Amino acid sequence: MSRMEFQPKSSLPHRLRKIVIGGARDLQDQSLFHKLTLIAFFAWVGLGADGLSSSCYGPEEAFLTLGKHHYLALFVAMGTALTIFIVSASYSQIVELFPAGGGGYLVASKLLGPHFGMVSGCALLIDYVLTITMSVASGSDALFSFFPPEYLVYKLPFAVLGVILLILLNLRGVKESVLPLVPIFLIFIAAHLLGIGYAIYAHFSNFEELAQRTITDVQTTQTELGMFGMVLLIMRAYSMGAGTFTGIEAVSNGVPILRDPKVHTAKRTMMYMAVSLAVMVCGLMVAYLLYGVEHQPGKTLNAVLFGAITASWGGWGNAFFLVVLISEATILFVAAQTGFLDGPRVLANMAHDRWMPGRFAMLSDRFVTQNGVILMGGAALLTMLATRGSVRFLVVLYSINVFITFVLSQSGMVRHWWQERGKVKGWARKLAINGIGTTLCVFILISVAVLKFYEGGWITLFITGLLALLVLGVKRHYRKTGKLLRKLENLVQATKLDIPDAPQELAAQVDKCDPHAKTAVLFVNGFNGLGLHTLFSIIRLFSGTFRNFVFVQVGVVDAGNFKGSEAIHELRQHINVEVERYIEYMKRHGYHAEGHAAIGTDVLDEVMKMAPQIMDKFPNSVFFGGQLVFPEETFVTKLLHNNIVFALQRKFYHIGIPFIILPIKVA
Repeated sequence: MSRMEFQPKSSLPHRLRKIVIGGARDLQDQSLFHKLTLIAFFAWVGLGADGLSSSCYGPEEAFLTLGKHHYLALFVAMGTALTIFIVSASYSQIVELFPAGGGGYLVASKLLGPHFGMVSGCALLIDYVLTITMSVASGSDALFSFFPPEYLVYKLPFAVLGVILLILLNLRGVKESVLPLVPIFLIFIAAHLLGIGYAIYAHFSNFEELAQRTITDVQTTQTELGMFGMVLLIMRAYSMGAGTFTGIEAVSNGVPILRDPKVHTAKRTMMYMAVSLAVMVCGLMVAYLLYGVEHQPGKTLNAVLFGAITASWGGWGNAFFLVVLISEATILFVAAQTGFLDGPRVLANMAHDRWMPGRFAMLSDRFVTQNGVILMGGAALLTMLATRGSVRFLVVLYSINVFITFVLSQSGMVRHWWQERGKVKGWARKLAINGIGTTLCVFILISVAVLKFYEGGWITLFITGLLALLVLGVKRHYRKTGKLLRKLENLVQATKLDIPDAPQELAAQVDKCDPHAKTAVLFVNGFNGLGLHTLFSIIRLFSGTFRNFVFVQVGVVDAGNFKGSEAIHELRQHINVEVERYIEYMKRHGYHAEGHAAIGTDVLDEVMKMAPQIMDKFPNSVFFGGQLVFPEETFVTKLLHNNIVFALQRKFYHIGIPFIILPIKVA
């Protein structure tokens, strides 16, 4: 059979996928990691946009919650800015301690324990789904603020289409999904700073009046509600704007996609984010007060503000107003990137620790965690439809989970610095920073959970708890499977299973190869119990049939080892060593043996590349694969295990090549 006959034709779905998502990236490309990583500026766009975009809805929700006591917004603005800088400083220390990536899941797992990490990971996953939904819904609100009310019926379909578009964009790869959005990001920054600057300049003489009205509002509120009531009102408004902080942890989660030196790039990105977010939030709050803006149905508060700012600008004021709204809508779509960038990464990390199905750690040929992108996007679509894109409802669900992660991460850092006291230079200062961050985050978490619980916050907590239970079930299954695999290993060692030596005349020519002799080609995944038991079964069932043995192993490049060229090199060395162990084992028993090893993101693709080479050299080959048989075959076992050997068999049968699956059952 020639190679042209062996290679399957590209299907129509495959060709369409290549057009939409793009062709496969070359793993041998020496500049691959450079192409896929982000400098601080691009990271600010792709990761920092989550926090910065919250200025489109966070200040509005806080301002409207104050009701007629809106001059208290100055206290909310100052509290928000202070929180931004404290949490950012705390996460900068996390980046230093975890230079390979210090997201909430990893930090809690390493510093507090696996189960704390699991809780943090579940909270983050729900939060990232809500990040996507909230950002796209709010972006749709901003854009439709420019249109007449009768166009609002198209807002939900537009939001759904936006999520679908982002899914496709992220399936192409990280950097490609960020670059087209850079100009809009810059326009957003420039337009809002210009608007805020103009508002302050035009009303500069009114600041004394603003201060006096704030004092009067404080006195009036105290008279009506009392001191405790006023503090409670400010805290309620502060909590309704707490979604403003949800993007701060994105940088520590996204360290793996940053350009070297990663720590320096991450800290610079964090600085960009903190300064820009604090300026934007405080500036908008002050501008609301200076222009006396009020809620108008069908319009965001920012739309009302910029409409008032540009009202006296003449004809080009409408153009500037439209640019502001389009930039807000787009920056919110950029913010949804955080959910697509970091959500799949959390899924992959949890999958490596066996809290999630292993398929979520797999990379596509575009080197993105395709299953994670699809899951996060699909969940966001369902959430969008269930809430009908209501920002007022989504903001209630939104900010609780991120503070669960904040509290666990900061608590872990406090514990770490206390354990390292006296050993690390400046440990007291570091402990103080994370201690203040922990105290603040605990206070906010309790306040937000209590104030938002009956308004829908319980839904977020319920779903997070349900996800945690499912994750515990996945972990329990993988732990049980691990015991079964260890039984195979122990069985080989305890019973000293072995294969009979080859006939003397065959053993004498072990280094000579008869390519036309019967050849057994065995797919393995390391020198382990499963591979050895499959080999024993071939010898036992086909005694004396095969004179040549070929061992094939594919090293899968997944989210765990896709860290850099050194990690890829280590993976290649590892699989070569494993294959060589099989070759030496067979040669000791007098059989001719060879090995083929490759690395890639998809086992099927790599095997279909190697198979023609094997068939050219050994035309009388029979391919074998071992399959672990569980005591009970259920939907769960099919979901949590890839059963790649069955997919291989279908591929080989389709092109007329014999492929035999040998069951390996463990009681």
